[in-house]
Amino acid sequence: MQIPLVDLTAQYRRLKPEIEAAVLRVLESARYVLGPEGEALEHEVAAYCGTAHAVGVASGTDALHLALRACGVGPGHEVITSPLTFFATAEAILHAGATPSFVDVDPRTLNLDPIAVEDYLKRHPMPAAVKALLPVHLYGSPADMEALGAIARRHGLRLIEDAAQALGAAIGGRKVGAFGDAGCISFYPSKVLGACGEGGMVVTNDADVAARLRRLRHHGHTDPSVHSEVGYNSRLDEIQAAILRVKLRHLDGWIASRRERARLYTELLGGRGVEPPFEAPGSAGSYYLYTIRSPRRDAIQAGLAEAGIEARVYYPSPVYRQPAFRTVATGPHSPPQAPRAEQACREILSLPLYPELPLPALRQVAGAVVAMAKDQPEKKP
Repeated sequence: MQIPLVDLTAQYRRLKPEIEAAVLRVLESARYVLGPEGEALEHEVAAYCGTAHAVGVASGTDALHLALRACGVGPGHEVITSPLTFFATAEAILHAGATPSFVDVDPRTLNLDPIAVEDYLKRHPMPAAVKALLPVHLYGSPADMEALGAIARRHGLRLIEDAAQALGAAIGGRKVGAFGDAGCISFYPSKVLGACGEGGMVVTNDADVAARLRRLRHHGHTDPSVHSEVGYNSRLDEIQAAILRVKLRHLDGWIASRRERARLYTELLGGRGVEPPFEAPGSAGSYYLYTIRSPRRDAIQAGLAEAGIEARVYYPSPVYRQPAFRTVATGPHSPPQAPRAEQACREILSLPLYPELPLPALRQVAGAVVAMAKDQPEKKP
C-alpha cells in the first residue's frame, strides 16, 4: 500500500462539480484580476479570521513581504523571527530591506520562544534597531501570542504573524492572524486551505495597513493613472479566488478531520519511542503537518520509505544555515545560536496527514513508525 504525505486528488474529486462551476463562472465573466471573486473572498476570510480587513496577494511569500512593508519595516531595521521555518519567512524580511534576527524556539511547541526573545532584546547592543516580531505558527500550531504580544507592546514593536501554515488554528477561540498588526496566509495547494496554484492573503484590523497593502500589491496605484509609491505586481487572480471561496466553506470540517487524525496518531504513538507534537493548553492547532520527534528519525524515515510510506523533514536545518545566509547579516549576535532549533532539525519527521487520509492507512503508518522506533539503535548525537 502506497501512502503519500498528502493526496490533493482526493479533495478535488469530492469538490469537482463546485470547483469547475466556480472556474466557469469566472471565465464567463471575463473578469480575471481584482474582480468580485477576490473582493468576496477577502470579506469571507476576514470574517473567518475575525479581522476587519483582508487583502489578497499573489502568494504567501508576498503576504509576508508586503505586510512587513505595510507595517513600516525597511532598511536599517531588524526583525526577530524563528530559525525553524520555511526559507520564505526570512526571505521576506530581506526583501523588505531589513535584517532577520533568529531567536531560538520553545522546546515543546517549536515556535518562537518568548523568554528567548526577551533575553535577546536585553542583550542587544542597539535594541531600537529591532522593528518587529515575526513569529511562525509552525505546522499549524499557534505560537504563544499572549506573551509575544506583551513583548511587542512593551518594546513598541510591530507584530506580524506568519500564519502561512496555520489558517483556522486558534488560541482561546480566537483565530491566529488576528493577534498582531497583520497575519499572513498562504494558499499554496498543499496548505490547509489551498488554491489550484499560488495565492496568499494578509488579514489585519489596521485600516492604514490594509490601505497600504492594497497600494503595494497593485504597483502603488491609488487612482486611475496615479501611482503614489513604487509597489509590486502581486494580485490574487479571480480563478484562484473563486476556487478558494468554494473550499473555504469546507475548511472547518477539514480541520476537524485533521485534528481527529492527529488525536489518533498521538494515541497510537505516544510513549512508543517517538514524541508526538505538543499542543499548548487553550490552543487548537490546524495540523497542516503532523510532526513527530525521535533521535532515530533518519532510520524511521528510511524504514517508512521501504514500506511505501512517504514522510518528510520540515526542516532539515535552521534557516540561518542555508547557503544563502553565508554572506547575509543576521543581527548583532552572529552567527546565530539556536541549539533547540538545531536539535529539533535532527529529530523532526512529518507523517502523512490530510482530511481524507483513510484511518486504516493511518494505523498502518503508526504501526510502521513504532516498529522502526523499536528496531533501530539510538543515534549518537
